[in-house]
Amino acid sequence: MADARRWQQQGGGDSAKLCEALALFHAGDFKAAGAQMEALVPTLGKDDPRAAASLLGRAGWAWLRAGDQGRAERLYSAALDKTPGDVDLLIDRAFARAEGERFWDAVADLDAALTRDPKRADAYLYRASAQKALSNYRQALADIDSALELKPGDPEAILLRGNVKALGGNLGAARDDWSLARRVSPDSEWGRAAADNLARTAEVAGDAGKDKAKEKKVQ
Repeated sequence: MADARRWQQQGGGDSAKLCEALALFHAGDFKAAGAQMEALVPTLGKDDPRAAASLLGRAGWAWLRAGDQGRAERLYSAALDKTPGDVDLLIDRAFARAEGERFWDAVADLDAALTRDPKRADAYLYRASAQKALSNYRQALADIDSALELKPGDPEAILLRGNVKALGGNLGAARDDWSLARRVSPDSEWGRAAADNLARTAEVAGDAGKDKAKEKKVQ
């Protein structure tokens, strides 16, 4: 940031201001970063739609990190007006829409992204999360399977699959997935989340096993 401000004093102009905005973002001052990137769009993106879209997208991410998903979505939409059909921007806007609990709109963006690039494992995973939020568990599991075909062994996808199975009432299969996620990547955030899920459901699983044993004795 000090270098960016020194560069501005030396006549670096808008490029130096962009450098400062990026420094603000990485320092965690997301609102200031987003506002500064927005302000630079009319000049740095004036004659280049792709440059304008890139700036708008960066600003959108900054505002999303700042907790303003509505402003983020508007910026992503403005970026898509500059570069229609951009897959990364569609996925980013879907993420912003999901943050605002507009899950059907998020699914629509992800449908469009996957139509243009069916090899995006992240888009399948985001769509699975949106479908989970909508209680469309079968569609969510299908998307997770597609993500795992493209990215085998992904602990995030395996964790999500377990979560969806648990919500669908299949706790045993869910615990199998959580155990797998923990084995595949024990030190990742997904492996730790899987371990937490296993710990929280251990008593429930034990009770279910006792009930089955009782049923066998009765039979």
